[in-house]
Amino acid sequence: MSLQQLEDLEAIKRLKYAYCRCIDTANVEELKGLFTEDASVRYEGGSYLFETEGRDKILDAIRYAFHADAVAQHHVNHPEIDFVSDTEATGVWYLKDWFLDLKLRIITDGAAFYRDTYVKQNGKWRIKRATYTRVYELVIPVEGEPKLTAHYLAKHGQKLPEQANEALQRK
Repeated sequence: MSLQQLEDLEAIKRLKYAYCRCIDTANVEELKGLFTEDASVRYEGGSYLFETEGRDKILDAIRYAFHADAVAQHHVNHPEIDFVSDTEATGVWYLKDWFLDLKLRIITDGAAFYRDTYVKQNGKWRIKRATYTRVYELVIPVEGEPKLTAHYLAKHGQKLPEQANEALQRK
């Protein structure tokens, strides 16, 4: 492996780590710079399938999903990065995630394998395609009121309009 590939490998790792941090903190502005304009995603869980194309649509979905009444934690590890060329790479990551929706009063706990495509544009690696398929997913109803002593998204996440809250409750 060349020195350039080692530098690119580290840049791709930092890209994926930033992606997880930005999702969990609802930092949509920084997240925008991590995707290509024509990016696409496909996230397949046991209780959902979300697929869309275009950076703006992806960001809107993330803004809506990681709202002020949510708590999220995404952890990726064991990266397997392969270079297709000097400007394209693929990656497989093991994801462990946990999500609490205070409106629906459910916890989603799971693991998945991300399979991503990265491209280097103007000297910077970006996510062109991010997909995952669940290894497992556990959906747990929350009884009682959770006692959160810290809640980052409550301060930094988007407040959902009442119509959105009502639509979530009907699901």
